[in-house]
Amino acid sequence: MLIKILGTGCPNCKRLEANTKEAVQQLGVDATIDKVTDVKQIVKYGVMKTPALVIDEEVKSTGKVLKVDEIKKLLSSCLFNK
Repeated sequence: MLIKILGTGCPNCKRLEANTKEAVQQLGVDATIDKVTDVKQIVKYGVMKTPALVIDEEVKSTGKVLKVDEIKKLLSSCLFNK
């Protein structure tokens, strides 16, 4: 599973990254987490508000810091839909 955190490095982006790492750890998911800070790359995803969460190249959330439990639900639904 490939997870991307889209954002320029603001405090909210860092919180989303930390929450995502915690969710992955709690679920025991085999995932790679990448940070995308380049604005041109972020725009290619159609994201206009950061932070954004992308799971396996699908944008799941934009413009807010998801809580650990919210991220776990998204990750679980992605795992079961494969």
